Amino acid sequence: MYDEHSGRIHVWKVSSTPGDPSLGIATGIEQGMGEVARGTGREVEVSYFGHGTTVATNALITGRGTEAGLITTAGFRDLLELRRQKRDSLYDLQTRKPEILAKRDKRLEVRERVMFDGRIETPLNEEDVRAAARKLKAEGIATVAVCFLFSYIEPAHEEAVRRILEQEMPDAFISVSHEVAPEFREYERLSTTVVNAYLGPIMRSYLRRLQPRLAAIGVEAKAHLTQSNGGVISSEVAQNFPARTVLSGPAAGVMGALAIGRLSGQENLITFDMGGTSTDVSLIDRGRPSMANDMSVHGYPLKLPMLDIHTVGAGGGSIAYVDAGGLLKVGPRSAGADPGPVCYGRGNEEATVTDANVVLQVLNPTHLLNGRMAIDQSRARAAIQRLADRLGMEVMATAQGIISVVIANMAKAIRVISVERGYDPRDYAMLAFGGAGPIHAARLARELDIPRVMVPKNPGIMCALGLLLTDLRTNLSLTRLQPLDEAGAPGLEAALAQLEARAGDWFAQEGIGDDRRQVLRAVDMRYGGQGYELTVPCPAGPIDAAAIAALRAGFEAAHRQVYGYVAEEEPVQVTTLRLEAVGLVPKAELPAPPAATTPASAAVTGHREVWLPEAGGFTTCPLYDREKLAPGHAVAGPAVIDQMDSTTLVLPGQVATVDAHLNLMIGN
Repeated sequence: MYDEHSGRIHVWKVSSTPGDPSLGIATGIEQGMGEVARGTGREVEVSYFGHGTTVATNALITGRGTEAGLITTAGFRDLLELRRQKRDSLYDLQTRKPEILAKRDKRLEVRERVMFDGRIETPLNEEDVRAAARKLKAEGIATVAVCFLFSYIEPAHEEAVRRILEQEMPDAFISVSHEVAPEFREYERLSTTVVNAYLGPIMRSYLRRLQPRLAAIGVEAKAHLTQSNGGVISSEVAQNFPARTVLSGPAAGVMGALAIGRLSGQENLITFDMGGTSTDVSLIDRGRPSMANDMSVHGYPLKLPMLDIHTVGAGGGSIAYVDAGGLLKVGPRSAGADPGPVCYGRGNEEATVTDANVVLQVLNPTHLLNGRMAIDQSRARAAIQRLADRLGMEVMATAQGIISVVIANMAKAIRVISVERGYDPRDYAMLAFGGAGPIHAARLARELDIPRVMVPKNPGIMCALGLLLTDLRTNLSLTRLQPLDEAGAPGLEAALAQLEARAGDWFAQEGIGDDRRQVLRAVDMRYGGQGYELTVPCPAGPIDAAAIAALRAGFEAAHRQVYGYVAEEEPVQVTTLRLEAVGLVPKAELPAPPAATTPASAAVTGHREVWLPEAGGFTTCPLYDREKLAPGHAVAGPAVIDQMDSTTLVLPGQVATVDAHLNLMIGN
């Protein structure tokens, strides 16, 4: 919670409530308002409410969305199951495709046909549509996806179907492809539209429960949700396009990391967000986060602009086990928030990463959250002993083995978003956050030869902080398949003008003044015959010979970075034009505190024996209170730095210095 009067940021954490996430959100806000009111002596009035959520993500992963119906072009209802006719895991004989979100008997065809150039070959048969709508309604379908061939060029048929569905099924959630994903590639567009329909009712229900809960505690500000591209959208938009929020929580963390990095002069960052269930990693190059225009989330392709975030099942709650071959494995199965790790004493008996850290005593073996959560080390040790007995290893070596395995899993994830994209991790700093990020960051950085680790002041709530540091943002796109040459320049110019007109409508809808508007243009391009595109920034101004040359040069540079070569003799083809519209909004200010006036040793609260293989076993480590560290302090490893929302481990040979904005900078 950011206090606009004093400039202070107030931080706290509460347990999540998986049964009804809105209850946990409202409870946390109510507690925070009470805490701030007690500290300031005045009533708290909330003027802005930003929200990052995993409701859509969890519904997709756990299969708890709403069964969708589909209305599509005659002859194409099986496209959803035919997919791309390729195996996701080439050498996995037991690989299973994700569940189909619209069953075959709920996928209905209607007579219509739009050609590739927008020409209507077969007019829409409205009686087919009405019959389909009545059949779906009779079968209890509450959400319908609509996807026709080439509707991204000519949407008239989809618009007509929407009108009919609103008449025949007034209470249904309706997802139409030309609004959800107006781009070419039929299967990906269809998949995105169906996912949006599948998530629609659950997201709408959640947000409609949340707002009354907020009103009941005196919060009248409407919720603004982070979307997967890192920008913020209104609650109303999120209800209509829930597929845009599948990376809502992680995206907020990346945007927070971007803002913190800029303050500290770090524009090349690898973000490392490790929570209770998973680890999310992303790359920021020269102050711009990496973007992807399509991604697969839990096996479902989504044709939407997103931050290029890679997720692995490696978190504090990830469960360790011995596989059929007698090898130690960790994750992706997790103990979650409830019952949580064994050391929480809530019924789980399987050892987790957190239990390993408690046994190694990197984590406090008696309590967490400044004493608000009791920890039972003996339970954690017994759980790891059971693993050790199966492996024929000593208990401390087994606990450290759990940490080593999870570090290897996370290192592999970082290589995906760096080395496999043509970036060298050694050229970046790692910004570690999430409750479990700082405790593993030092070892992970050494594994990847990353020279510097950065731990923000409040790593456990970085995603929440990111909500106060980001702008309103929407992404618009238009598919135009044509050569990149001067002859096609007028067509590109006209298409970009069309996108800019749509951006103007969005700015007006969101009430964004002319002085707070920002527009960024980009073009997807490929060599003729290629199946994948690269997105290249488009220069401002008219599309003339100079602009065409700049686009070609940008494409060749991107192609060289990703693929390692340039084919100068090959023609370049434009596929999709993109526009990012940004509405600049007031943000929380993070002023620099005064420099330290006492030695760092004044922040030492005690010592603890910590098992460190880098030092040969149990080693006496000083314990530092993060709240007492100020700019200019330096902490030499081995050391443990404790705070309410996280714990930072400094390894032998490392030094953690506190920068002007209270970030810990750990150098190898």
